[in-house]
Amino acid sequence: MRPVYLFLIGFLLSLQVSAQQYSIIDSRAIKMYQEGEELTLSRRYDEALGKYRAAIAREGSFLEAYVKASQLLITLGDLEEAEKLALAGKSRLSGKNATPKHAADFGWLFSNLYLKQGKFKEAYQQFQEVDPLLDEAFRKSMYYSQMKSQMDFLGTQLGDIGEITKEVLPFPLNEYQLQYFPVLTADGNQILFTKRDGTGNFDKEDIYTAFIKEDGGWTPPQGISQTINSPYNEGTCSVTADGNILIYTSCDAPDSQGSCDLYIAYRVNGAWQRPSNMGPKVNSRSWDSQPSLSADGRLLFFSSNRKGGYGGNDIWYSVQQNDGTWAEAKNLGNILNTPKDEISPFMFFNNEILFFSSDGHQGFGGMDIFLSRVKDGQFQSPENLGLPINDQLDQVALFITAQKDYAYYTELSKAESESENDRSLLYRFKFPEEIYLGENLTVTEGKVFNAKTGEPVDATLSLVSLTNDSTLYQFKSDGKTGDFMMLYPEKAVSGLYVEKKGFLPKIYNVERDKLQNVKDLKVELTPVASGEEFVFENVFFDFDRYDLKSESLSSLKRLFKFLTENPNVNVLITGHTDNIGNAGYNQTLSLERAKSVQQYLVKAGLHSGRILVEGKGDTQPMVPNTTPQNQALNRRITIKVL
Repeated sequence: MRPVYLFLIGFLLSLQVSAQQYSIIDSRAIKMYQEGEELTLSRRYDEALGKYRAAIAREGSFLEAYVKASQLLITLGDLEEAEKLALAGKSRLSGKNATPKHAADFGWLFSNLYLKQGKFKEAYQQFQEVDPLLDEAFRKSMYYSQMKSQMDFLGTQLGDIGEITKEVLPFPLNEYQLQYFPVLTADGNQILFTKRDGTGNFDKEDIYTAFIKEDGGWTPPQGISQTINSPYNEGTCSVTADGNILIYTSCDAPDSQGSCDLYIAYRVNGAWQRPSNMGPKVNSRSWDSQPSLSADGRLLFFSSNRKGGYGGNDIWYSVQQNDGTWAEAKNLGNILNTPKDEISPFMFFNNEILFFSSDGHQGFGGMDIFLSRVKDGQFQSPENLGLPINDQLDQVALFITAQKDYAYYTELSKAESESENDRSLLYRFKFPEEIYLGENLTVTEGKVFNAKTGEPVDATLSLVSLTNDSTLYQFKSDGKTGDFMMLYPEKAVSGLYVEKKGFLPKIYNVERDKLQNVKDLKVELTPVASGEEFVFENVFFDFDRYDLKSESLSSLKRLFKFLTENPNVNVLITGHTDNIGNAGYNQTLSLERAKSVQQYLVKAGLHSGRILVEGKGDTQPMVPNTTPQNQALNRRITIKVL
């Protein structure tokens, strides 16, 4: 009751009425009113309301009693009755004892009432009318300052309000009493959510999942795995884009660090492995929950009320290290976190936009959904998603698909009778296009297999920006099926590197090889053996030059890694050109380009005796030099195992 109590006292202190002056002279009505004030301060709200109503019943023009009773009803959540009583009192303002102070009291009352009702235009207009009536002493109060800030915010939001159409997810979803916190894989084919059968102490939480069928419907939800769901509570989960790494919340388990901890589980060869507590570097002795994994599982955000934060609940993060462990969790900082609560982080699939819920940033009331964009590695000031996504109620969490088409969320469905219980249901709506979410993302799916045996290979697939050598995404293929899923920013200049120790790397240029939005990409990895050869993609030279361009760095690093992991392997680097120019010149140019690669590797630390070079000029074209595209393919570097 403490927040209710403080809100009510704040309002009572804001009233403009002197304790010694009333709009009536009836001493018995005034005494009832004063008794109501004392009961309010003692938090005996029902009794206080009775006193205010009795004072009004005795003296129908008692303006102060209308105001206090109406505000108490607002505080107790009975907005309909509060408005009815406030309107009755406002109709008495034309009486002979009404003063500008009374008009100010009712104006302030209706400003608060309309905000609570979500009637933001009416609240804004009412405040503009009452603002000139408020005295200077009150204008210096915290209550006025907070209201003024909210009204200034509303003034920026009410000009162009969009529309969203909410739709409840169809059967067989939403068949339980409570289901919440929905998340989906990048392809939208799998949904996961927390399921709970009731609100009793022994109604446990579990993670459930369903899959899209060919006809567009959903399969009946089932528990995600017996290795994950247990006699304890499991819920509020996050999954990587490919659905192979799961982080979820479990409370009061035997191996927990605190009240609620984060656990991690991996799906290997199609089966979920036994989960493990993420340990003291991530978890604390406090509440740790509501995880959000980056699309490839290398960055984790979550909410916690541990010590060292800025408010009640803050957003924290942890980074996965090269050895697979997780670094010490760090607070995300005061650009996002406030002295109040920040919860339910969701990192969008492009790793550039973080959504979260907060009541500490300026909003419409309660918890609002915000987003913060990453620029130059730093989170920027949060942006309120605006009306109608946010409103006067609490908006707790939002999940947006990789395709940016739908936002999924949970909404409470109030019981229609006392014999029924409230339900929480899964909903979605089309996400507004005017809220920019970065470049479009496409999904590529396929298999990685052994080129010699046809067997699946559990390889690492890395999508790398060739502009700055940053890894955009990193996934693994399934060792049982070879299946993988990759995300591609539509306009990025990127390379795909498929690697597995003991195999030659497979290198693609995503744009040139048209890998985006492919549903059955077949990646063949060749075992390391003498005489095997591969095209060394994404090595770039300016026209008629042999100096390596900076965009070549990603491929050069991976060739160095390959040779480091295979110390007994020696290679022949061969340069090739197209047929433009004379043969002798092309042979020299191709040799110099091969030498440039050799020099990089030697400078990086490899023995020069392991790296031989040759130039073939235009003598061994991959394809006929009949088009500019074919000529580009023939300008290449190849690597052969000796």
